[in-house]
Amino acid sequence: MTFKILYLHRVILLEVRVWDIARQVCLSSWQAHDGWVRGICFAPSGDGESFWTVGDDSTIKIWNADSKDDSNRGVEPCHTIISKSVLTSVSHQWDGPLLATSGDFCQIWEESRDEPLQTHSWGVDSLYSVSFNPIQTNVLAACASDRSMIFYDVRMSGPIRKVVMRLRSNKVAWNPMEAFVFTCASEDYNLYSFDARNLAQPFNVHMDHTSAVTDVDYSPTGKEFVSGSYDKSIRFFELDKGHSRDVYHTKRMQRLTCVSWSLDAKYIASASDEMNIRIWKARAAEKLGVLKPREKRALEYSQALREKFAFHPQIKRIARHRQVPKHIYNAQRELRAIKDKTSRKDANRRAHSKPGTVPHVPERKRHVIEEKE
Repeated sequence: MTFKILYLHRVILLEVRVWDIARQVCLSSWQAHDGWVRGICFAPSGDGESFWTVGDDSTIKIWNADSKDDSNRGVEPCHTIISKSVLTSVSHQWDGPLLATSGDFCQIWEESRDEPLQTHSWGVDSLYSVSFNPIQTNVLAACASDRSMIFYDVRMSGPIRKVVMRLRSNKVAWNPMEAFVFTCASEDYNLYSFDARNLAQPFNVHMDHTSAVTDVDYSPTGKEFVSGSYDKSIRFFELDKGHSRDVYHTKRMQRLTCVSWSLDAKYIASASDEMNIRIWKARAAEKLGVLKPREKRALEYSQALREKFAFHPQIKRIARHRQVPKHIYNAQRELRAIKDKTSRKDANRRAHSKPGTVPHVPERKRHVIEEKE
């Protein structure tokens, strides 16, 4: 069986390339748009060979992953849809024929029509990321240029809700096991996990990155997610914890632009500014492949010991310790000093003010400015 991965290259040739992961070779490549390729997605349902791209030339193109550049004319798309504005991202409905694009507006398309079924706007200049919910497949979310996240339902004629954050959100990822849970990657170095039934505040704030978080993707199990950042690192977070369980980095890897979790929950694919695609193990210490019975029992026994003594100070220190590059270490120390200084200042103001005039604001309530319906 041949496993394929699809990535877009934005830097030199503005190409779309189809890769065979098992053999680590490029099966085919072609120039898809006249300008940058801004978004790409497979149809979750169907034959698994068709995918959609959007670009700076204001077009949506449908391609076949098995296409080969055997002629001088290059690979031709199966179908081309022309939009009235530049498109920045695309997302396909998980169990239907609908397609959502972001740009000046949020537009809902159908595969068989050349005109959008719906066009939504809510007083913003542009949208730059859109994502369908994999369970409630009629619901989608978009990140807007006014630091807000806007939620839509394709069964309704307009947007349903809007949440304004202190800083811009770059990406929204829906939990594939819980329809109402989603996580957004923010410019303030954090990730925020929300319950869609209560958008007044996130139920968890995930810290540890030292620069803007550019992308986030959930594991198929829904228990953890992976994020990529401009601090040149990939971090893994458990949904119910505020700090990362692991961090990946290399000397040559630059700022992360895209991360994706494989459907078997074993691998992570990442793309970065130095034009490389990397495949990582989701758990670095896990042995992949066939395990002998004795080896399997030994690994299970070791895991049981780690869980039993997880709260011992020395075991906790060893399990938590990770080597990070010098620039991340220095940035973490600087951020820690800034937070400590802010906490001391707030405590001093509270101690020398009339009771109740300087309330204590928890971390989870500081980042949502407004919720609109």
